[in-house]
Amino acid sequence: MSNTDTLPDAPANDLITAPIPVLIRRLAIPASVGFFFNTMYNVVDTFWAGRLSTDALAALSLSFPVFFVLLAMGSGFSTGATALIGNALGRGDRREAARTASQGLVLSFFLGLFIMVVGYLSVPSLFRLLGATDQYLQICLDYMFVILGGAGVVMQFYMFNGILNSQGDMRSFRNYLMVATVLNILMDPWFMYGGLGVPAMGVKGIALATVLMQTGGLVFLGLRARRTGLLFRSEGAHWTPDFKVLRAIAGQGIPASLNMMTVALGIFIITYFLSGFGQKAVAAYGVATRMEQIILLPCIGLNVAALTLAAQNGGAGMYDRVRVMVRKSLTYGLWMVLVGSTLLYFGADLLVNLFTDDPEVVEIGGHYLRIAAFLQYAYVVLFVNTSTLQGLKKPAFALWIGLYRQLAAPFALFWLATRVWDMGLNGIWYGVFGITWSAALVSVWWAQRQVRKLADEAGAEQPVPSAPGPVETAES
Repeated sequence: MSNTDTLPDAPANDLITAPIPVLIRRLAIPASVGFFFNTMYNVVDTFWAGRLSTDALAALSLSFPVFFVLLAMGSGFSTGATALIGNALGRGDRREAARTASQGLVLSFFLGLFIMVVGYLSVPSLFRLLGATDQYLQICLDYMFVILGGAGVVMQFYMFNGILNSQGDMRSFRNYLMVATVLNILMDPWFMYGGLGVPAMGVKGIALATVLMQTGGLVFLGLRARRTGLLFRSEGAHWTPDFKVLRAIAGQGIPASLNMMTVALGIFIITYFLSGFGQKAVAAYGVATRMEQIILLPCIGLNVAALTLAAQNGGAGMYDRVRVMVRKSLTYGLWMVLVGSTLLYFGADLLVNLFTDDPEVVEIGGHYLRIAAFLQYAYVVLFVNTSTLQGLKKPAFALWIGLYRQLAAPFALFWLATRVWDMGLNGIWYGVFGITWSAALVSVWWAQRQVRKLADEAGAEQPVPSAPGPVETAES
């Protein structure tokens, strides 16, 4: 982009002045709607895979941890960029924000290439380690090789969204996902079964539809990000690799990515132990976790709002507003979870039956969902506090709690429960329950401690600017 580009007017920044409850609703609602359609996109894939065969359904469940590594890298570095850009904007340093945004895109390009190469070399061995052989293995590879071919698209897509999120734009992502989900409903069966000049591709068709939709999203979000002005050279954007800025983004993005990767590794661990109970247990867990995601969707937007508001208000030194944001987010999350958990508990079997008519899969998945109904608020508490810390440029906690919640505790507890105590699947289900709640409680303590420490280092808590009134007005 040249210096002669016409710049849009810099948007007024009310993320550090408007009342906190108003901002949470303004940011969280479109983000939640966007995540709803994102999950429905995945649900559509799961639905059509189930119609193809039980092996195809199990293959998508087995492939998800590998796919999730790709998503973790994209989302993690995007989160890091959001924190840095938002913090710079909160301080009023627009040139630093523009430099960070442009360097984030440079970094995401090279990360996409790296993930594609490493993925092609490693996924066959990973699937064999998880017990996939013969036709089952081939279905997994058919799906993942297409997905990995679009790794660069995914990384750029998420980075553009991070640039938008840092400025409070959650609507662009939502609008893209609404259109993409509708198109995916049509494209999945078309590419799977063939027709109108397209050959039948089976699970390859599901993967190809995903890559095409993300390519469209890359173009759309890229145009929206350009309109913010942060990608113009005259605003501070710099397209030659700047290793100082790249290190800063990596310093925030690597812990966030590794935290999300621990989720993928955690899925590997739970899938490893579930595989001992057969493919139906794996398929049931894959369907049940999709249902959990749907129930949590109204709350997911709170995480995005917490990240953005913590970054902007932390950058401005307004830690009192950060505290208000956390309290209000957790209150809103509690009421939303009460509704969703009730539906999850009483409708467990019916929800699983939407995706498969295999009675054993329905029984296993339904039983897990009735336990998970009492687990949903723990996720809200954990994610809101973790997102707040990431927004305050304190990403290390997310990694450490992820290592505990996804790797160390599950491996030890699942092994004891299934191999020593002989608790069967219940050992895994109740293990997930206990581990997640303990992590949530630790996150509350640590986030409060870090906010208090940052406020003390700033010398004193700064009052909210006169426009919205005092802190009490911000809560109203």
